[in-house]
Amino acid sequence: MSAPGLDYGLIGNGRIAALIDVNGRIVWWCFPRFDGNPIFSRLLAGDEDKGFADVVLQDQVRAESGCERNTAIISTVLTDAEGGSVRITDYAPRFSLYGRMFLPAQIFRRIEPLSGLPRIRIRVRPTFQYGVPASARTLGSSHIRFAGGQDVLRVTTDAPLSYVAEETPFALTRPITLVFGPDEPFESGVETTGRRFEYETRQWWLRWVRTLAIPYEWQSSVIRAAISLKLCTFEDTGAIVAALTTSIPEAAGSGRTWDYRFCWLRDAYFVVQALNHLGNTNSMEAYLDYITNAISKAGPLRPVYGIVPGQSLDEWTAKDLAGFEGHGPVRVGNAAAEQHQHDVYGSVVLAAQQMFVDERLERMGDVSLFRRLEQLGELAWRLALQPDAGIWEFRGRWRVHTHSAAMCWVACDRLSSIAQTLGLPSEAETWKVRARQLREEILEQAWHPKRGAFTAAFGSDELDASALLLAEIGLVAPSDPRFIATCDVIERNLSRCGHIMRYTADDDFGSPESAFVICRFWLADALAAIGRTSDARDHFVDLLRYRNSFGLLSEDIDPVTGRLWGNLPQTYSMAGIVITAKRLSKGWEQAWSLASL
Repeated sequence: MSAPGLDYGLIGNGRIAALIDVNGRIVWWCFPRFDGNPIFSRLLAGDEDKGFADVVLQDQVRAESGCERNTAIISTVLTDAEGGSVRITDYAPRFSLYGRMFLPAQIFRRIEPLSGLPRIRIRVRPTFQYGVPASARTLGSSHIRFAGGQDVLRVTTDAPLSYVAEETPFALTRPITLVFGPDEPFESGVETTGRRFEYETRQWWLRWVRTLAIPYEWQSSVIRAAISLKLCTFEDTGAIVAALTTSIPEAAGSGRTWDYRFCWLRDAYFVVQALNHLGNTNSMEAYLDYITNAISKAGPLRPVYGIVPGQSLDEWTAKDLAGFEGHGPVRVGNAAAEQHQHDVYGSVVLAAQQMFVDERLERMGDVSLFRRLEQLGELAWRLALQPDAGIWEFRGRWRVHTHSAAMCWVACDRLSSIAQTLGLPSEAETWKVRARQLREEILEQAWHPKRGAFTAAFGSDELDASALLLAEIGLVAPSDPRFIATCDVIERNLSRCGHIMRYTADDDFGSPESAFVICRFWLADALAAIGRTSDARDHFVDLLRYRNSFGLLSEDIDPVTGRLWGNLPQTYSMAGIVITAKRLSKGWEQAWSLASL
């Protein structure tokens, strides 16, 4: 089971997102969008008591917190020693208004007494400029305005303003509402607006969940994963971020702290794949619009882009934040944007391929889109057998990575299929020939006879969990003895207490300590493909046990303690829940027929 460390729940609306701990403390909120300044930065503040909003119940003895079923709303109940209790309800408004989605950069917090006469303190301690406490505070008639540099946060409330401003304890005798957001007048009643927005937001999520084609088994796990993936999509542009946090380390003191609040083309494909599995194609269409804007200029693809294409991702260190539990540095931006990672070409083509065959779509893929994808295919064909930084973004070495080469093959192979679908026989043949040539070269160079496995890079004997995807993408058949052998070798050599390492060879930061969550999902998928379905289910069911109490997975797991590490929620990991559950679950008809026996 997971040890304490990353037990946070997620609220959001497709523009902003926040993490809330089991006591109802908001510990992370970037404002006014995913990649903005963390107004609430307590998650990365080390021992400093700054960057949060909470409710302190006098003589508290118990806290119960969780996500409301099938929604992105979190409810927390705090109970005191006399049996008095309060409920905190947190959400970010999301619903249809005037024919479009209403996604304000606001968090609503409703606090209501449930029993007894609870006494509470409300504390709001925002930070600006990545960890700097507010330099100015102004009280209005029903709001507090916090400022730091050019940034401003307004907290509008119907609570006694002096009590909130001075953090004074008071008896909670009626429901109160706080609205955190931009410095704009709140022109309607706070309490009535809070109730209405909560109702509309709840109804929107309940309706959305009803549209999902979920599997029979593990339904609640898949639904929570789907909601979290939806919350990682920046709807203004269609970008899908890898995670909603920065710099939660892969392991204690490792220095492996990265900013994941951007759109990795590789990660985004897995999210698109997962949501497509659930019948939610809107994210795919929006993401393709984002890609069209991101790659509007000819030339090699970057592996990662900002949520607004074209923004700088220059990497720097936030000196005023000590890091998660003091493990820094806290990085802003990501130098991986300057790397060459050739697998991205296949990732984009894979994300787009359903556009050409799915009749449900309002706007299907056409020859024009195919021509744009062909430009990427030309680059994939040219770069397939050239060294790159690889899927794991090595900063200090380049090799011809098996996964990168295989994904370039994917680009060529799928372009051939798309051309055939569009009735373009000449183009279909051209890409088919190229794919065949690449496949032959990859299978020859990536196979290591002494290892008895496909290895991490051409000419290397090092193992890499990404080789588990070779059958998934179609480079080899699951029945190919070489792939079966590769699964066995990886399972034996990269397994640590049941969890799967990405690799075990030293990298730029030394020897890896944590297992990578998605790799165990890949293993489960591969084992199912080669006929070891029972083993695949065992891996999947065990891995679900490591989710935090809100149903979320981060990027990494300490294989010894089971503690979650790395940025949260990791879209790779949440997509793994959806994809693997869909593949391993009994069918609905099968489930009903078994029940009748």
